[in-house]
Order: sequence, then C-alpha cells, then structure tokens
Amino acid sequence: MPQPRMMLVVTGDDFGYCPRRNQGIVDCFQAGGISNVSLLVNASAANEAADLAKRHNIPVGLHANLSEGIPVCQSLRQASTLVNQRGFFHGKMGFRQALERGQLSMEQVELELRAQVRLFSELTGHLPHHMDGHQHVHVLPEVREVFGQVLSDLRIPYTRVPVDPGLHGCTWLPAHLQRFYTQVEKDALDSIPVFTRYGIRWPDVYLGLTTMGRNMSVANLQRALSHAFSAEPSGSTSSSDQPVVTAELMVHPGYPSHSQQGGCGEGPDDFSQSADRLHELSTLTDPSLLALYSQERVQLCAFKNL
Repeated sequence: MPQPRMMLVVTGDDFGYCPRRNQGIVDCFQAGGISNVSLLVNASAANEAADLAKRHNIPVGLHANLSEGIPVCQSLRQASTLVNQRGFFHGKMGFRQALERGQLSMEQVELELRAQVRLFSELTGHLPHHMDGHQHVHVLPEVREVFGQVLSDLRIPYTRVPVDPGLHGCTWLPAHLQRFYTQVEKDALDSIPVFTRYGIRWPDVYLGLTTMGRNMSVANLQRALSHAFSAEPSGSTSSSDQPVVTAELMVHPGYPSHSQQGGCGEGPDDFSQSADRLHELSTLTDPSLLALYSQERVQLCAFKNL
C-alpha cells in the first residue's frame, strides 16, 4: 500500500451499552468500518463488551461517563452531588445545569473518574489507550481540569478534543443541535491549554459532530475528510517524509437497542433505540467508503498506533 496521507482512528462510542449495540460494533469492526472502541464501564453490557474486545482483538479506550446511569464508585451512589434523588447521574443537560449552578463537587468527579479507570482495568486487563467523555462532559469547565489531572497521573496518553472543522458550514443541522455543538466546540477549545499543560495528546483533527445518525453518508464523510486533509499535521511523517495528518472520527454504529434491554441503569435511551445506529453501521461498512479510504490513502488505526 502507498504511504498514507492520513492516519484515521474511527472510534465506535458507547461499547457496552447493550448486547445489540455490542454486536453491531463488533460486526462493524470486523467489516473494517471502525478501528477502535470506547467503553462505557457503567453500562449494562460492559462485561460482555470487554470479553468481545479481547476475543476479537479490538483496541479499546474508556468513555468516561458522568451524565447517564449510576456511578461506579459505591460511595457516590447516595447523597453525592453527582446524582439525583433516585441515585442516577443528572443527565446530559442536567449535569451541565448543575455545573453552571456550582452544585457539583470536583472531588467527587475525580473519585468517579478514577473508579471508572479502575473498573476498566479490571475488565480489560490494561489501562485505557485513550479516554474521552460520554456526551463530551470531559471538556466542560472545571471538569476538564480534573480530567487532565487524572489522565496525567495515570499516564493515559490520548483524549478527544471535539472541534469539528465542518461544523459552521453545516446548514442542515437543526437549530438546537447547532447550538449544543457550538457550545461543545467552545468548551473543547477552552480545554486545549488545560490538556496541553498536562501533557495529554489528541489527533490533529476531530470529525463526527456533523456526520452523526442520518447525517452520516459517504458524501458527508468524504466532505469531512477533505476538511481534515487541509489541517496542519502535528509532525508525524511517513517514511517518504511526507507529513501525515492524524484524525479521529467519532461514530455510533450498532443494532438498535430493544426497549427493555441495555443502558446504564435507567434502560436504553432514544438515541440507542434509533434506526440511526443501523444506518451508521451500514454507511461505515459501505464498500464505496472503504474504496474512498484506499483511494485517498487513509489508513485506519487505533490510538495506540498514532
């Protein structure tokens, strides 16, 4: 194969969410559609997911979760700032609202992050090669400082910085998603000096906000890759001394969850039960997309290969 122009980590998020999601992610990996997964250790099928990763040699990192389900740390399951009266995390927007109101203890955030890394290591037999945040919680104010400290202490080298270069030209996104993603981007940009100070790395380019669910198509992925190719490489070179762009594409393939099976303690959400999961699986394994990777000299890899 000619020297690659891009090393692309295609990460299947939410591994462990439910058995059907797990099977879809494994099928996608075996078909060459993803090259890496991110494990939710507090999800209902996390044990099965870790076993599948070992069996199929799937590179796996940690999808740190502070917003959905039940804490891993036993002492935080009752009377902690991270949970509501029912003992569940506050939710994607609820977590953000509690943070804005100054109601979350960063000491408890650190306890939970470290507990999730410990459980990850017990399940997989190794530390995560990378660690990011479910629903992008890791780039939020205050949380990012704790997150950076934990990764630095535990020598977890890579994270995700969700700044999607195609976001502002993405006219088809609904207004509420455009607002949310724009805030995610701002938080991510503000995280860069924090993560840099802790010596944490991330690929040159992040892709995925504009290609989720029904917005994923071969044409949209091709557009996203063209944005990535125009990025400044961080210094990686091939043997021919041509700069190589590194990138991560965040994806959510799977078979839709059954209504009573899966989740992180409260049952599966609409996102997981949606037909969008199967749509992503089908698109990522489309022969025309795999041919495009070859034509554009895009080599799929894992974080540990960067």
